[in-house]
Amino acid sequence: MTTDQTTVAGSQVSGEVVTAAPAEPQETRTELKRKDNRAWWLVLPVVVSVAFTAIIPLMTVVNFSVQDVFSPSDRVFVGLDWFYEAVRRPENREAFVRTLLFSAQVLLVEIPLGVAIAVAMPRRGFWVSVALVLVALPLLIPWNVVGTIWQIFARGDIGLGGWTINNVLGIGFNYTLDSTDAWITILVMDVWHWTPLVALLAYAGLRSIPEPYFQAAQIDGASGWATFRHIQLPRLRGVLTIAVLLRFMDSFMIYTEPFVVTGGGPGNATSFLSILLSKMAVGQFDVGPAGAFSLIYFLIVQVLCYVFFTVLTRSGR
Repeated sequence: MTTDQTTVAGSQVSGEVVTAAPAEPQETRTELKRKDNRAWWLVLPVVVSVAFTAIIPLMTVVNFSVQDVFSPSDRVFVGLDWFYEAVRRPENREAFVRTLLFSAQVLLVEIPLGVAIAVAMPRRGFWVSVALVLVALPLLIPWNVVGTIWQIFARGDIGLGGWTINNVLGIGFNYTLDSTDAWITILVMDVWHWTPLVALLAYAGLRSIPEPYFQAAQIDGASGWATFRHIQLPRLRGVLTIAVLLRFMDSFMIYTEPFVVTGGGPGNATSFLSILLSKMAVGQFDVGPAGAFSLIYFLIVQVLCYVFFTVLTRSGR
């Protein structure tokens, strides 16, 4: 066999001849590709569901946002006028600042508190199931029921919480008249309702940490704070990213609980963007301005969530 023939047949590596694998026929590759495309039929129900639950309603809102609707048969195209009005209205800007401040306070309280609860929860034994059930109980209560519970609980005349604050602590508390009391009531209610979600997410992240990590820390004589800072907290970064995004979106779009408890009052103290949008769309039936306002609202949520996600993921690298 000549040198050229040997090169074509294979390559000499340490005395062994490795022959080249035959090329896959073009027909076989085309057939496999055609079979793989059939998997898209499994995604079709999801696409249809998303189209009916999100895309089509969104297109309807976009249609209303560029028109001034007088009746089902009488409407005028106004372009971007409703968007300009939504941005210029001072009550909208005040509601945006109010909502953003509420979300920031929720994150500052619920994330550390949820992690602390998760660290304090037992990791083995009978009490694990008991702790998980007790922590998850607030999450099982519907939003309107939570609002009704706290509406009664925080009242100074018949509510246990309000009566205790007024008569035992001697503090004049009335969330129906004082804006600060109303704000604190809504904040404490949200912390009570949603901190368990952060705790459960953090607890799942803690349970995923291998036990040898803790054994090595114990052998090295690491303190509880050192173990949390160098072992537990770094391993919770991904879970806490999800928790921050979920809690920010939920708190920034909060509606049912404050609407049931205070109705946005006293005055505009607890009138968040969602309550203002609801009054505009349902109470006043201004579908054009409400459509433009809801699209701006949606865009704000998307942009802020992207900023949160980018900052949190880059800080973990």
